[in-house]
Amino acid sequence: MTIDTVKLAFPEDCNIIVGQSHFIKTVEDVAEIMVSSVPGVKFGLAFNEASGPCLVRTEGSDPALIEAAQKMALSVGAGHTFYLVIGPGAYPINVLDRIKASPEVCRIFCATANPVEVVRSVTEQGAAILGVVDGFAPKGVEGESDKAARKAMLRKFGYKF
Repeated sequence: MTIDTVKLAFPEDCNIIVGQSHFIKTVEDVAEIMVSSVPGVKFGLAFNEASGPCLVRTEGSDPALIEAAQKMALSVGAGHTFYLVIGPGAYPINVLDRIKASPEVCRIFCATANPVEVVRSVTEQGAAILGVVDGFAPKGVEGESDKAARKAMLRKFGYKF
């Protein structure tokens, strides 16, 4: 067994959700969640099938985002994992609860716009995601001006009154 990391590549103006599920139906169900939660959403989804033909299954509304999701799925190579790239104007907060409630979804590793490294184990059988490195380490504790900036950002995005 070896342990390594895989840097995920996705467009800068996008968010991603990386998760684990147990069934090929994940592809259609997550795609339906996306289009019914955020009308007009641009997204790409890839799911690594773990049995049978072991294909990367894809859906989405934007060819470039589908390709980005597919490349992430292939680069990690872990069975029963999915990679959702969410285009500008939509955020994980808009869909995360519905995705987590999907009967096929076992766990979410991250939902982020930060740089991501997947920590992976590779065996003779295949690969597994052990965890993710989401963004960077803390540089300190927020002060009063940082707190005010955080609250202003949330209001700018429309998440607070």
